[in-house]
Amino acid sequence: MADQARARRLAKRIAQIVASALEHEVKDPRLARVTITDARVTPDLHDATVYYTVLGDNLESAPDLAAVTAALTSATGVLRTMVGQQTGVRFTPTLAFVADTVPTDSKRIDELLAKAREIDAEVAQLASTAQPAGDADPYKPPREVESDSE
Repeated sequence: MADQARARRLAKRIAQIVASALEHEVKDPRLARVTITDARVTPDLHDATVYYTVLGDNLESAPDLAAVTAALTSATGVLRTMVGQQTGVRFTPTLAFVADTVPTDSKRIDELLAKAREIDAEVAQLASTAQPAGDADPYKPPREVESDSE
């Protein structure tokens, strides 16, 4: 078993190597808009999971995830060879590519927060014109105790 610090360092190095290779070495046009966001390595250093995001051609278009997945699958052998050459570890970890869901999750959270802000503003507007349901002062004044000592 390797220590966690070594696994984190190796994961960081793998992410750098794969990102650089996708930018400079792999000539597949389907991988032009791929960004490597993170990498995780198992404690035994045998398997690495590489997380990626894909940008669309423009802001309105959705990226072609199926084509990118196919391109990454076909380039896995070349990328693993490059990782093995540049890391110098005894056993080169297998590479698995997983689409990163953080951007879509953060967009969904932003939408939910905007909706909550709208509802809060609506409640605040209703509260500003609200009237009490009962008396204006619902609390009874304290009774004055008459003293017999007078």
